Amino acid sequence: MLRTTFASSRVLRVGVLGLITFTTAILISSESAEARRSRHRHHVRSHQVDRDSYSPQFSSIIVDGNSGSVLASNNPDGLRHPASLTKIMTLYLLFERLEAGRMKLDTEMQVSEHASEQSPTKLGLRPGQTIRVEDAIKGLVTRSANDAAVVIAEAIGGDEDDFAKMMTRKARSLGMSKTVYRNASGLPNDEQVTTARDQATLGRAIQDRFPRYYRYFSTTVFNYRGQSIRNHNHLLGKVEGIDGIKTGYTRASGFNLVSSMRRGNRHLIGVVLGGRSGGSRDAIMRSLLAENLEKGATIRTAAAITEKNVADGNTNIAEADTPSRGNDQPAQVTSGAAASAEPAMAALTP
Repeated sequence: MLRTTFASSRVLRVGVLGLITFTTAILISSESAEARRSRHRHHVRSHQVDRDSYSPQFSSIIVDGNSGSVLASNNPDGLRHPASLTKIMTLYLLFERLEAGRMKLDTEMQVSEHASEQSPTKLGLRPGQTIRVEDAIKGLVTRSANDAAVVIAEAIGGDEDDFAKMMTRKARSLGMSKTVYRNASGLPNDEQVTTARDQATLGRAIQDRFPRYYRYFSTTVFNYRGQSIRNHNHLLGKVEGIDGIKTGYTRASGFNLVSSMRRGNRHLIGVVLGGRSGGSRDAIMRSLLAENLEKGATIRTAAAITEKNVADGNTNIAEADTPSRGNDQPAQVTSGAAASAEPAMAALTP
């Protein structure tokens, strides 16, 4: 009887101990799962806060291409980083040489080590290779290739620094009084600045001066060495009358876009700088163009934008210093996280 009672007590103790162990395991597992969920919620909240706190300075302008009048604007003279809008000026100087017969579309340009080392986005050019002028143009317009931009700069200016000085002098000759260029691609540089008004001026000038070559800005797909490269400008083919011209992005600049619309007899040039995303930038541009289209003149009365000195390479315009930023200074580029002048794939989105 005693042995039976002892055995029963032992079984009871084992059962109770097992129940405690099982309950403890469930509690630990639940706490661990809750901790993981809490960390996930914290990560999501932190990521959302980071996204919400990202606020590049915004500027915009809509200019009537026929009359030259400003139809709408928001901080049009605030200094901003151009990002890959820089390549519009790079192509302006290239088109100038093509028009003058100093280069041809089938001219082969040498690829230097410096050009090949540019950060993405790029065509993947290698030192010692060559690239045709026409392919380089299409590479800039579609993929916004930084390596091709430097190839052009070195072919025209000898080296990129000298070419950037030529770009700034050309900006001054066109009346772009606040724009300073430090490279040919738009890769991050605190001293490389522009304004929405200046970019509108350049957008008008490149169309008036080089109608034959401006058409490249409407290229939707570029086939190069087995690659099918689509244009980052998603308004092409989706908004009636859009014929170009260029997108741009760095962390410091936000999402930039210069657009040209011809609908009926009206012609508008739009600039958006500092968009929060590619989608919102495009939506803002669509809205601004739609709201101002009926305000546009139907007859061309504005004179073409003329240069103070057409031979930009020999001008005596002093090398520009970075303009004073005042209270409307652009965000600073602080790290290599903004290493691309034009986003690509998942890491950088146009």
